[in-house]
Amino acid sequence: MDSLDKEFEEAYTKISEEAINLPPDVMLRIYAYYKQATQGLSHKDFENMSQSLKNSFKFNAWTQVSHLSTEEAKREYIKIAHEIFKEN
Repeated sequence: MDSLDKEFEEAYTKISEEAINLPPDVMLRIYAYYKQATQGLSHKDFENMSQSLKNSFKFNAWTQVSHLSTEEAKREYIKIAHEIFKEN
């Protein structure tokens, strides 16, 4: 595991385990970067995500970052984690 993967996993663990109340736009960005970093986007995902308004928002956020590579999405996720925990 390289250093980027390790830092990404640490950021994911910290965000997942902390009981923090975040604004919806930040939560959507976290979701989108995580999905892009771990899966990338496919047309199958659209079929699964368009069933509810909540899922549509999540899919839209993911689509907005779908141009990022896995590494770029991991870096953005890590950056958000640092911002969150610097404030809290």
